[in-house]
Amino acid sequence: MSRILIVDDEPQIRRTLSLSLRAHGYDVDVAEDGVRALLLVAANNPDAVLLDLGLPDIDGVEVLRQLRKHSRVPVVILSVRDQDDHKVEALDAGADDYVTKPFSMPELLARLRAAVRRHQPPPDDPVLKTAHFRLDLVDKVATVAGTDVHLTPTEWGLVELLVRNPERLVTQRELLEHVWGPSTPHETGYLRVHMGHVRRKLEPLTSRPRYFVTEPGMGYRFHPSPDAGGPPVSDEGQ
Repeated sequence: MSRILIVDDEPQIRRTLSLSLRAHGYDVDVAEDGVRALLLVAANNPDAVLLDLGLPDIDGVEVLRQLRKHSRVPVVILSVRDQDDHKVEALDAGADDYVTKPFSMPELLARLRAAVRRHQPPPDDPVLKTAHFRLDLVDKVATVAGTDVHLTPTEWGLVELLVRNPERLVTQRELLEHVWGPSTPHETGYLRVHMGHVRRKLEPLTSRPRYFVTEPGMGYRFHPSPDAGGPPVSDEGQ
């Protein structure tokens, strides 16, 4: 059974979330402000945090930054702020996912399960197998339909960061700094081009990616076992 901390200043939202989560077998703690949230994380070591950004004492992004100084607990943002810059700021501060209010409980529960699952210890097996390709992350070998496919060092850098963080939104900044270093935080054109190359080599249908999916304006997400293709993308890999 997982313990979830709900951080929101609206009593009705805290109550609704608490009832729904408990009905699905979770233990629940609640906090109405940032100071209380930080104290409860330290005291109870929750398995995940649902964090509102509009708190009365400390902005949620600052709560997240303070939290990340000493904890890697999964954090899912719940907020009415739906602009891309707010989402990117929270994700760059260390959030695992971002859900805009209003939201459906089934979607929130699915994202919560995924966030908790991503923070479980990674498997020892360095080989990733999907229905369409196989990746050996140690020997740097990619295989499609039994045939080796050449990925450049840059493409391997992008692929490895994404597949080692399955289902998590990896921001553009994370990818750029991981592959090219901190001097290119705004060169998103690099990502579009190289992710386009990755898709052409690994995706069953380049124009409708199933595995390496774009989150517009924010980054990319790797789905190890996709149910269906995503929306069409441009040939540059947007």
